[in-house]
Amino acid sequence: MEEYKFTEYFENEVLRKRPYIKKEWCIRVIENPVKVERQEKNRYRFWGFIIEMGGKALRVITLDDKKTIHNAFPDRSFKL
Repeated sequence: MEEYKFTEYFENEVLRKRPYIKKEWCIRVIENPVKVERQEKNRYRFWGFIIEMGGKALRVITLDDKKTIHNAFPDRSFKL
């Protein structure tokens, strides 16, 4: 497995607000996305479906290196 990092924002805010989100899920989405999109401010959006979340979509935001995870949240409006 490649080395992934997590921003201070992810560690202190995202995991506090959404304690059910697992870092392993974020890495799984980045490594096996169903969709990837470049975002403003040199970030990337990755989407994947997480069985452990009832098959719902998880959106993961990384920095430009695609290895530093900055944000993650269930994306209720995501459709393939």
